[in-house]
Amino acid sequence: MVRHAIIAGGSIGGLFAAAALLRAGWTVDVFERTAVELSGRGAGIVTHDTLIAALRSVGADLTDLGVQVQERTAFDKAGHQLAVLPYPQIVTSWDRVHSILRALIPAGHYHLGRSINQYTQDSGGVTAHFTDGQTLRADLLVGADGFRSALREQMLPDVVPQYAGYVVWRALVHEKDLPPAVHRDIFPTFAFFAPSGTQIIGYPIAGPGNDLLPGNRRYNFVWYAPAPADILRDMLTDATGQHHPISIPPPLVRDQVLDKMQANARAILPPAFVSILDRSERPFFTPIYDHHAPVMHDGRVVLLGDAACVARPHVGMGVTKAAEDALALAACADGDLSAYSAVRVPASQNAWLRARKLGSWIFEDDPRNASGANQARLADIMRLTAVADD
Repeated sequence: MVRHAIIAGGSIGGLFAAAALLRAGWTVDVFERTAVELSGRGAGIVTHDTLIAALRSVGADLTDLGVQVQERTAFDKAGHQLAVLPYPQIVTSWDRVHSILRALIPAGHYHLGRSINQYTQDSGGVTAHFTDGQTLRADLLVGADGFRSALREQMLPDVVPQYAGYVVWRALVHEKDLPPAVHRDIFPTFAFFAPSGTQIIGYPIAGPGNDLLPGNRRYNFVWYAPAPADILRDMLTDATGQHHPISIPPPLVRDQVLDKMQANARAILPPAFVSILDRSERPFFTPIYDHHAPVMHDGRVVLLGDAACVARPHVGMGVTKAAEDALALAACADGDLSAYSAVRVPASQNAWLRARKLGSWIFEDDPRNASGANQARLADIMRLTAVADD
């Protein structure tokens, strides 16, 4: 008898789970709550060898995956190079990885505008309950429904994402719009600015439509900035006065919030990064949260990706972690799913702890680092950021 899996969530984690289970001989149906195809607004993703191996293992087409960078470069406030670390790595985009995986799902098995909010199960299988009142039976239910997972809320109501006290500002600028000096010094490298109290990383990614031609690419700007709870509340309040308790849709970020960010950038950042911001598409921010589930299954229900664990983005492991979850699930899906938890809980915890450590370094009160001169810490940041393990 063909085994059937229901997957709650059609983002990258859900697609990886679907692709891995399909390769293992299962049938799958993926249910995505949004009514339109997903887009990551061009957000950058740093790849690891494990991610590339996982993509290959599910049959993904890796043609034109991303941009190859050769080294990491740290800059001081004046824009001078502080350190260079050879580190070849492919940097890609959320949209590219999503489209590669989306192509692996058979027609008619990816369903938009359908949201699963709870489950029941018995010895014969599991029933997914949709918000529209419908139900569907299967042999396996995968909760890949993100860091605000409804399935995790039912399975582990005490596991709640915790705000880390800072936000990440993101922006994209077209390569052709960069001044010549910025293009020469900043664009080709995986760049860092890492004084005490804030941090920037940036790197080139493909242009719209995965355009990798020189001149048509974009630069991915990522800036971690402190935002105490009272300031965050104001940032999450739109122009009508409505407060958005977790995150705010980018178009609703008030102009005053953007203006304050730009003023802070001019006071804090090297001129080249201010220039990048000035030429970017409209920047947007995301509050930094994290959580870690102590168990990732309940009977025939499993949690995967951000539903199970959100590690702060400093380790660049979100997509890779979801990929490794998916492969482990496919290997365990026919048997006792406690084996899946036994493998993936400690692995996720490792990423979670490393990300918290890297995040804490941003806000260490070390006056030597205010000008980017703390070489010992800077070397650690450059070596450990966006790597698969330490």
